Amino acid sequence: MDEDYTRKILTSIILIGLLILSFLLMKPLIISMIVGILFAFIFGPIYTFFFKHTKKKNLSAIFVSIILIAVVVVPLWYVIPIAIDESIKVYMASQEWDFVTPLKTFFPQIFQSEQFSNEIGQALKSFVSKLANSLMNYLSNIILNFATLLLKLLVILFTFFFFLRDREKIEDYIKSLLPFSKDVEKKLFKSSSDLTASILYGQVLLGIIEGIIVGIGLWIFNVPGAFLLTAIAALLGIFPIIGTALVWIPVAIYLFMQGTPMSALGIILFGLIASFIESFLKPIFISRRAKMNTSIVLFGMIGGLMLFGILGVVLGPLILAYLFIIIEVFRNKKLPEGVIIPPEKE
Repeated sequence: MDEDYTRKILTSIILIGLLILSFLLMKPLIISMIVGILFAFIFGPIYTFFFKHTKKKNLSAIFVSIILIAVVVVPLWYVIPIAIDESIKVYMASQEWDFVTPLKTFFPQIFQSEQFSNEIGQALKSFVSKLANSLMNYLSNIILNFATLLLKLLVILFTFFFFLRDREKIEDYIKSLLPFSKDVEKKLFKSSSDLTASILYGQVLLGIIEGIIVGIGLWIFNVPGAFLLTAIAALLGIFPIIGTALVWIPVAIYLFMQGTPMSALGIILFGLIASFIESFLKPIFISRRAKMNTSIVLFGMIGGLMLFGILGVVLGPLILAYLFIIIEVFRNKKLPEGVIIPPEKE
């Protein structure tokens, strides 16, 4: 009895020690591996298409990996230098921008005091300068740490390839570890898949499309710093409620102030198209896959952004969503039909 107990204690200690060491070993790679898994989920339908025609998992995964490199990795090689150049231009231009005059024009009652107006103007100038400078430094560090970036890209590609090829085996292994019945496991994975799809396709990809639409308008009407503003709009488009309006409304006001009302109206038109996607298409798409409260998505994105950086925009809501699913499983002992996320009140 004592020997069995001692053996179990020692085994547990060894197991816990190995788990801790394994975590420390994999910690630098975890984020890259998660990115690879998310990309594998996004490109999963393309892999399925190739596999149906080739009947070969390795060949299909190689084809899709090449597509990933062509669509994501190669464009970054050209995008980052452009973003750095525009960040420098915005930083230099922000030193000469007049923030006070537009504020006095639109809010004359608030900005009557010269001292108050100048302080607000300086605060805005400092904010824009710091934002452009931070982005410039961030992008520059990516280039300076090219070797580290290359290793992370390799981890992403390897994870992407193997998760595409062996997804069914990985899912079966995870199911074998879960303490649920087969029926609950099936519904759990179905709900998790629907949630992941709704966030990745409905919230993230459609949000990026919104930003690109606004960006097209910025390019057509020759708005200064169009590339940088497009990147910001694409990021903001991912966030529910906030959206791309934080980009195109200030730009439209700026163009009106510059005496180009037709360009301003054009930007507003593209902004309204993006808002249509946010208000109508995105909810329709998301509701088909899963019912999620917008506040959960928003809080998850903000918290994820603060904890994980830019990747947290995706990871945050996924973590909260999976938490609700697991809680509901333990609460009801089985998973009801559909995704168990508190629906929004009508």
